[in-house]
Amino acid sequence: MLNYLWGYMILIGIGFGVVTGQVEALSNAALDSASEAVTLAVTMLGIMAMWTGLMEVARQSGIMERLTNGLAPVLRFLFPRIPKKHKVNEYIAANIIANVLGLGWAATPMGLKAMKELTAVERERLAEKRGVTPEEIQLTKASDEMCTFLVINISSLQLIPVSVIAYRAQYGAVNPAAIVLPGLIATVVSTVVAVLFCRLMCRKGEREN
Repeated sequence: MLNYLWGYMILIGIGFGVVTGQVEALSNAALDSASEAVTLAVTMLGIMAMWTGLMEVARQSGIMERLTNGLAPVLRFLFPRIPKKHKVNEYIAANIIANVLGLGWAATPMGLKAMKELTAVERERLAEKRGVTPEEIQLTKASDEMCTFLVINISSLQLIPVSVIAYRAQYGAVNPAAIVLPGLIATVVSTVVAVLFCRLMCRKGEREN
């Protein structure tokens, strides 16, 4: 759907430029935007490499494990059916921490791993319930844990929106970090609403089952 939307927007822009006689301005804008995109990509690549590297150092040094243990009460509240020692907890914690730091690109790999493990957990649960092997289970819908994780990941509580600050600095903002407080307020509200919604829907589903 997004591909179609972007395609239509590009075609409309080109058509408008041709109709209004702004073909030269359109061409110049396209070239300038392409140049800015490359510059921005290189800038963000450096920032991404630094923070993802720090996340990997934290993981190998055991810091991530300690942070996961610190987030254990939160994870137990959000995902009460996941075993305490399951490795998916570490992936979820890493994803949450990366999002809190505003590192959406660093959170994505951990989020994908977490979803893979949540799928395995749901298959094991259903297999035990039905008396079959996990390989025989074909999931037809997302589990409560998968939906909860996705919603929280999208709401993305951010204390330090590193990527947005980098974008603002790249485009010459006088105070790039001015976005911190508004961003914190907005993401706290969205995350609280997301958590409440997920818990209500999960409890509703448990009662129906």
